[in-house]
Amino acid sequence: MRIVSGKYKSRRFEVPKSFKARPTTDFAKENLFNIIANRMDLDGATALDLFSGTGSIAFELLSRGCKEVVSVEKDAAHHAFIEKVKEKLQDDALSAVKSDVFRFVESSMQPFDFIFADPPYALKRLNEIPAIILSGSLLKTGGIFVLEHPKEYDFSLCPDFSQKRTYGSVNFSIFIKS
Repeated sequence: MRIVSGKYKSRRFEVPKSFKARPTTDFAKENLFNIIANRMDLDGATALDLFSGTGSIAFELLSRGCKEVVSVEKDAAHHAFIEKVKEKLQDDALSAVKSDVFRFVESSMQPFDFIFADPPYALKRLNEIPAIILSGSLLKTGGIFVLEHPKEYDFSLCPDFSQKRTYGSVNFSIFIKS
């Protein structure tokens, strides 16, 4: 796993081969962050990384200047890996939460400027995620929500949908909360 840009640019962390996570490719991640940079300033922003997996997106957000990043991952080994990388970076702006994403979202009272979700592609409730995120107060007005998903999903008719981007097998639907 490599951090693409920011204060931790080019830092690499070896992800255990036993991990089941499907990390976002560097190519897709770099292009996504170019789009985000044109829409908002991450410096000083608050961000939430749901289904964090290896923490790749959380660490990228941290590197790009977010003042607070919350990483939510329920798998114990993945959560431990995120904690290990956090310790190596010695950056307290990251909070790693070991929790089920749906429980976390249901109970969280903190609004965020940016939310990223990369659920397992086989997740039965994947199609519900935009409505869950956008209907509550988890995302601030004007905030950006990005959902990574398989090509079979089309969220273009959902409220606050902005655009879909595809990079190889990686699909991002981008929403801006009105």
